[in-house]
Amino acid sequence: MTNIDFTTIVKYAWMEYDPSRTIKTVSDISVRVSTNYVYKVVFTNGHHVFAKLSYFGKFEHFVEDHTIINVLANNLTEPFENLLARSLMRGNELFVHRFKNSLLDAWVVFYRPVRIDQMLPRRLELHQIRTLGVEMATFHQVCTEVRNTIPKSSKTLNIDLLHLLDILETEEGRFFHRGHETVIKAQCNLFFEEVEKYNFHQLEQIPVFVDWNIGNFSVTKDTKLFSRWDYDWFRMSSRILDFYFLSRVVSDVGDRTVFTYNIGTLWEDRFVEFLKAYHAVYPLNEIEIRLLPEVYRFFLLNYVIKDGRYFFHEIYATKLQREVYEQHLPSIAQNNQVEKLLSALKI
Repeated sequence: MTNIDFTTIVKYAWMEYDPSRTIKTVSDISVRVSTNYVYKVVFTNGHHVFAKLSYFGKFEHFVEDHTIINVLANNLTEPFENLLARSLMRGNELFVHRFKNSLLDAWVVFYRPVRIDQMLPRRLELHQIRTLGVEMATFHQVCTEVRNTIPKSSKTLNIDLLHLLDILETEEGRFFHRGHETVIKAQCNLFFEEVEKYNFHQLEQIPVFVDWNIGNFSVTKDTKLFSRWDYDWFRMSSRILDFYFLSRVVSDVGDRTVFTYNIGTLWEDRFVEFLKAYHAVYPLNEIEIRLLPEVYRFFLLNYVIKDGRYFFHEIYATKLQREVYEQHLPSIAQNNQVEKLLSALKI
């Protein structure tokens, strides 16, 4: 797709949205790790907006997710009423421009600028971990309170993994996953069995953003949530989907440029401290804790195996997928310390 002129697509999208405001410049500010591109659109009057262009997945899911997020952004109560970046509307509907030709089917949505305060340090102090635990619990509580005002989502975890199994039956899927088909099928079946055993789908469905990489949100100097952007992995599901990445945020290793997706961060004492602070505000139950390994399994299968070549550079995607097969999937059974978390939380 490197020969496609995405900047021109963004310009056409704005012309469809509001040709009365003239564009001065369009700058690519993408981090270059996925098939989503981000542009800063500056107008001749000095104002600006951001454009997100994507061509991965389904157009209907793209529109659905951004519609849900916009409703959520408008319905969140204090102290999170200004937390989320909002997309631009035209009339009473989310504006989405669709560009389609024989080579490409791409979609553009525009965002209002969001204020950014402090970025978390690469390695958090203990008091920051506890404050973040309280903040996430409070955020999840507010999301739960407004869940019935939010449009329904058509995506589920089972549907995503069934899609992965369908991909294995295609020529392209057999090419990209050759030699690992048996492992993938076995791991998907393990997931289906465990979520059925613990009635995962009976858990409260709330908005979750999954990827809480420290580059996706900002906080105040007191580690209170201030703003959130980047919605690539957004979905309606259980709050526990947020926990794996949060365990990485508070881990002893901290944020690194070179990384791997190991299960160990879920069992670290630092994550236990996060969970204790969270649990004191918005109590967790035994089923949610016991399902954390399955949330981790889903993350590996869906975001690294199924979609990894879309989210990461090819060489890095290959490295991460190899580690998933050789280390991370086997570690779910070999390094399961759920009892440690249950004991710490006195559940």
